[in-house]
Amino acid sequence: MSNLEFYRKRAKQFLRWHQERHWPVAAQIRDALTQYEGRTDREILDGEFKLADAQRLVAKQAGFDSWEVLREQLEQTGVQPKTAVPTRLLQAKPCLWVGDVGRSLVFFEDQLEFVVDFAYGEPPFYAEVEKDGVRFAIRLVDPELVDMAHEARRRDDICNAFVMVELAKPLFQRYVTNGVPFYQKLRTEPWGSRTFVIEDPDGNLIGFGDYGSQAEV
Repeated sequence: MSNLEFYRKRAKQFLRWHQERHWPVAAQIRDALTQYEGRTDREILDGEFKLADAQRLVAKQAGFDSWEVLREQLEQTGVQPKTAVPTRLLQAKPCLWVGDVGRSLVFFEDQLEFVVDFAYGEPPFYAEVEKDGVRFAIRLVDPELVDMAHEARRRDDICNAFVMVELAKPLFQRYVTNGVPFYQKLRTEPWGSRTFVIEDPDGNLIGFGDYGSQAEV
């Protein structure tokens, strides 16, 4: 298979993934194509995505400004670009174990003010939520595992994830107003950072903190 044919097939694969609502492709579309910046995964998958868009996505991932430039380069040289396989890390996505995904989504939406990107199943067994680029995966597991993990976290003060924020105090105050349960209330650490830890309905502990360089508000 020629290099150009490889990219043609890859573009068609991206188009098919979008049509099949393959959720991971949404992040790749958003990261590569400026017209999709700021859209959630659901908005991208619900919107229009043509073969020309898929070709532009492939070109961007290969290090070219457009599909036309990629095609011209390959037709002239037949050389596959060195940047064809990106290795840049894009995002960490902590996975929270829960006994009821629906209950967890209500908590994240109503109290932590996250947006639900999608939920699989009826009732849901897997979902993802997002706020300001921070994402969590939520997975249904056996209640016994949830209880065991909860006991271990409380015994050793282990957070499932830690989120850095611009200023911790205003967010803490907002979460107090929203009735969020706290495992650790707002405090100033010896190194100057202000932190707090919330506890979700399944006992998952999520820490929030700032760098301590901002004036107190």
